[in-house]
Amino acid sequence: MTNGHRAEYEFYYWPHLPGRGELIRLVFEAAGADYVDVCRLPAEQGGGVERLLEILQHETDPASADGQLRPFAPPIVRHEGALYSQTANLLDYTGRRLGLAGDSEFEARCALQLQLCISDTLSEIHDVHHPISASLYYEDQKGQAVAKAGHFLKTRLWKWLTYYRGVLTANGGEFLIGRRLTYVDLSLFQLLTGLEYAFPKSYERVRVDYPELARQRTRIAECDQLAEYLASDRRIPFNEHGIFRYYSELDLS
Repeated sequence: MTNGHRAEYEFYYWPHLPGRGELIRLVFEAAGADYVDVCRLPAEQGGGVERLLEILQHETDPASADGQLRPFAPPIVRHEGALYSQTANLLDYTGRRLGLAGDSEFEARCALQLQLCISDTLSEIHDVHHPISASLYYEDQKGQAVAKAGHFLKTRLWKWLTYYRGVLTANGGEFLIGRRLTYVDLSLFQLLTGLEYAFPKSYERVRVDYPELARQRTRIAECDQLAEYLASDRRIPFNEHGIFRYYSELDLS
């Protein structure tokens, strides 16, 4: 990872959130990419959240002066002078260039298809604690969140995990796509790690009933490309401002 703005990839995301941006960070770290996490740099080094806000400030104008499509929201990557956004799109784009999108066009398509499923799962998890609106505080929708958690943890979560287990098992049990690590493996790792943080009681069932997924998560965490990053201060801890939030009243058994 570089500390300056001359990195090949400039990455923009909220500096204190794992969120969807962490899926992009995992790709950069696993690939040993030359990237800079712009918003986490101090202002004197040209960083800070202001750099992100500069990109987003013209919300009413979807096209910038040079004809690029202006990103709606982070995560955002600047590469070779162009700005790109939307998590699955970024993972497909960077994954292809960094050797983490499979070994064929077919595998790349399968990876993107599976990543879009993971994006849907993440949205459902977010909506557990914000079932009415992301614009409202959690405390303003707490009752509805408890009801949402009950439904999600009894039905939807296990449908998703059963599907991911099936994909993993059908592919030999080590990787989701192909015969080596792809960005989808990294995203599933983040999903499982976030589940343990937000719903520790339910994650105990994952350990027992979905050991294939638990083992895959451990393999990813221990691989040489990621172990150092996961132990470093570059890895932002989960907190109550992102997708995965721990509220004891939502951690239903």
